[in-house]
Amino acid sequence: MKQLKDILYSVQPLQLTGDTSVSVTGLYIDSRKVDKGSLFIAVKGTQADGHGYIDKAIDQGAVAIVAEILPANKREGITYIEVKDSAAVVGVMADAFYGGPSEKMKVIGITGTNGKTTVATLLYQLFEGLGYKCGLISTVQNHIHDKIVPATHTTPDAIAVHSLLADMYAAGCTHVFMEVSSHAVHQHRIGGIHFTGGVFTNITHDHLDYHKTFDEYIRVKKMFFDGLPKTAFAFTNADDKRGIVMLQNTKATRLTYSLRVPADIKGKVLENNLTGLVMDVNGTEAHFRMIGTFNAYNLMAAYGVAVQLGEDKMNVLAILSNLHGAPGRFETIMSDNEKVLGIVDYAHTPDALINVLATINQLRVGGQQVITVIGCGGDRDKAKRPLMAEVACEHSDRAILTADNPRSENPEDILDDMVAGLSIAHSKKVLRITDRREAIKTACALANAEDIVLVAGKGHETYQEVKGVRHHFDDREVLKETFELLNK
Repeated sequence: MKQLKDILYSVQPLQLTGDTSVSVTGLYIDSRKVDKGSLFIAVKGTQADGHGYIDKAIDQGAVAIVAEILPANKREGITYIEVKDSAAVVGVMADAFYGGPSEKMKVIGITGTNGKTTVATLLYQLFEGLGYKCGLISTVQNHIHDKIVPATHTTPDAIAVHSLLADMYAAGCTHVFMEVSSHAVHQHRIGGIHFTGGVFTNITHDHLDYHKTFDEYIRVKKMFFDGLPKTAFAFTNADDKRGIVMLQNTKATRLTYSLRVPADIKGKVLENNLTGLVMDVNGTEAHFRMIGTFNAYNLMAAYGVAVQLGEDKMNVLAILSNLHGAPGRFETIMSDNEKVLGIVDYAHTPDALINVLATINQLRVGGQQVITVIGCGGDRDKAKRPLMAEVACEHSDRAILTADNPRSENPEDILDDMVAGLSIAHSKKVLRITDRREAIKTACALANAEDIVLVAGKGHETYQEVKGVRHHFDDREVLKETFELLNK
């Protein structure tokens, strides 16, 4: 509980009516959660406008209202604060309400199209291995040291993330590693967080259903680095053609990592096979369990952050060498009898799928076939659908197109979009099997000994969303069950 004036000290109100000495028990942007003593912040969201719920919030016990447009009839005993942008002040007020937890820990934000989850997870595992208590905020799950907290968004809303940070600090965490999505930057969900450092992995075609243009997507990603303070560091992938662009206007210390050009952290892949990677990292040779060039970048990002935070280089490499990364990211499952290799990966963008298939094609030997199962999510960027099918056909021997999370769309319509424009040669490689379970079973049945079955798009997810309802579905479970049935 805090006095309202202590929550507002970093906010510049356009207008203020009422008592700022009133005690506030909680902050909410969802009127349904408001209870006695709450502060309700009316935010214009993508689904609803909180200004339409001000009266409901007061009826449920709100003692103060923050809004861009104050109601004409103000209720007696209620404090009203008018601000220019409600969404922009939520994080600032949440930071104050929860006592500024991010200032008391080292918080590292990781952004980019691909690799965010893996880099954040590697850093969490690495620093836990170094003896620290750490927090993780990711797509897959959140961790407060050894306690798992379910994740609902890549980056929670600003109030939820500050509450989570406060819980992490209370649990003794000294470091926090968090994914920072473009949606989170644009919607001010990281507002009020004091970052020690930021990492850029890469940027490719994604989320254009939300950002509309690729240039806007880039601009929003760059906003994260533009907002870093002088005391922070900004660490970028110099091999991405927009990597240096991300740092053009940052006040933070600029650092780079690369496989191809001179950089602060320079890596070279010496060996890349199904047992892992052998790399030269700034002159030191190390073996890693993780597979593929894309993971070489992820490992360098994690290594560079650790070194920048003052950790011993050899200790860092020793621990990284035994880590496996995030669940559902190039996760391998081997059948017992037929020796078919199954790979489950979250790749849901054309570039991510290219990276995964390029890695598989580098590693396969002899006459091994690659059979790819892939779909596209409903109610999302339609422009990438034919690209996903094209990539799957171009880099696989067979491609099975199936449902992903169709959400409100008809899955057959999504498959129609995927096959549109495929060449005759590519069309001959394609099977359409809408039922995802049947698609995975068919891929495994088509595979011969030593072949590789890639199931892409959902990775760690344990559900399939159809018509607004989430049904249990885990690609890894289905792959294992199918292998067991075929091996009998």
